[in-house]
Amino acid sequence: MSTPVGVVVLSGPSGSGKSRVAERSGLPVVRLDDFYREAGDPGLPTITFGETEVVDWDDLRSWDAEAACDALETLCTTGTVDVPVYDISLSRRTGWHTLILGDATMVVAEGLFAHVIVAELARRGLLVDALCVRHHRLVTFVLRLARDLREKRKSLPVLLRRGLHLTREEPAVVALAEEHGCRPVTPRQAERRIAALGGISGANAGR
Repeated sequence: MSTPVGVVVLSGPSGSGKSRVAERSGLPVVRLDDFYREAGDPGLPTITFGETEVVDWDDLRSWDAEAACDALETLCTTGTVDVPVYDISLSRRTGWHTLILGDATMVVAEGLFAHVIVAELARRGLLVDALCVRHHRLVTFVLRLARDLREKRKSLPVLLRRGLHLTREEPAVVALAEEHGCRPVTPRQAERRIAALGGISGANAGR
């Protein structure tokens, strides 16, 4: 591959719109949330809401950062990679799918823990930019609840309790992303930044 390929990292609170920004970019997207550890893993953290114990998806220990970085490096250097498909409602992987770089010269990596891999991607010479997508907290709460209900991730009482907890913690999540080198932006600003960076070469560059 003659053109160097790099990664744009999209971090941000759960439900802030990272996935939509990534999808609208027109670039290959690695969904970092598909690298969660599976149910049965002895190190998988849990949290209790009321009387219900569930996997704590907001705990970094629930996620495999090394596997995510390796997949991104493979895609950028070989042009293709097999990545897992993870079902949060089942807490396990349900299959695999193949990502192909094609004419793209950039890859978008989006997920709750995306900020964690910024330094490692920079060390590997793969980092193009790092952004933290965020809304007003109440907007994020509504968007997240609508998504989780649509995807039937957990029961409504659990989603409401978890959603209120995440709303309280959202400023700290954004601050942590900033500490790791991510610049806070709105979804629209993120889309504009990715468009300005380009990322599609050859005949598809103007599409």
